[in-house]
Amino acid sequence: MGTGGGGTDFGAWQESWDRQQEWYMPDREERFRIMLDMTEALVGTAPRVLDLACGTGSITDRVLRRFPEARSTAIDRDPALLALARGTFAGDARVDVVDADLTAPDWYEALPHATYDVVLTATALHWMPTEALRTLYGQLAPLVREGGAFMNADHMPDPETPRVNAAERALRHAVMDRAREAGAQDWDAWWAALAEEPELAGPVAARMKLFGAHSEGDTQPPSWHAATLREAGFAEARTVWASPSDALVLGLR
Repeated sequence: MGTGGGGTDFGAWQESWDRQQEWYMPDREERFRIMLDMTEALVGTAPRVLDLACGTGSITDRVLRRFPEARSTAIDRDPALLALARGTFAGDARVDVVDADLTAPDWYEALPHATYDVVLTATALHWMPTEALRTLYGQLAPLVREGGAFMNADHMPDPETPRVNAAERALRHAVMDRAREAGAQDWDAWWAALAEEPELAGPVAARMKLFGAHSEGDTQPPSWHAATLREAGFAEARTVWASPSDALVLGLR
């Protein structure tokens, strides 16, 4: 990870993004590890990857570290996070960074390739309403080549266990509060700090104008994701990793 022409330390910002995300998800690296394990198991060590709703490019970074011969298309709509992704991977011919709105009916036309070995996404699609996500899953199926896979690691609580969910959430938030008191940076503090970076202030302002405050869409249990992926055209779909609140669901073409 390098430094941009204006002096921005993109590596440091990537590191701070990871720490901020880990404040919310201490098991974030574990889900990435399983994601990459299943990538290797299903499509090998030189995959063509679509990093869907890529943010700063966290998945692409981990893919390239583990699989140096991989190629990645990182796609998102957030101007600020895309600026970080472009700065991080500037000069790396293995990476294409694409600006597109996943809710647009023809978003996939912006992609440089017609198909991918694997499509990966993490903690990104929960902002979409249920029917929009169902539509997206239908659009993704043709993008995954036969024998390839789609993996989504995200918030997927089970509505059938409300007491378990409440207990887990209470403990998780207590731990988060203690970490914040010890100096951990939350979402709002991270964005406020990023807005102070001269080279990124413009993209942050554009992002706030586009999205406003952080908002949530719908969350569905892993069973819904697996069933919807099968309906969309995936031959197999199942959970391959889970925590009390999150899961990684894999669909195989």
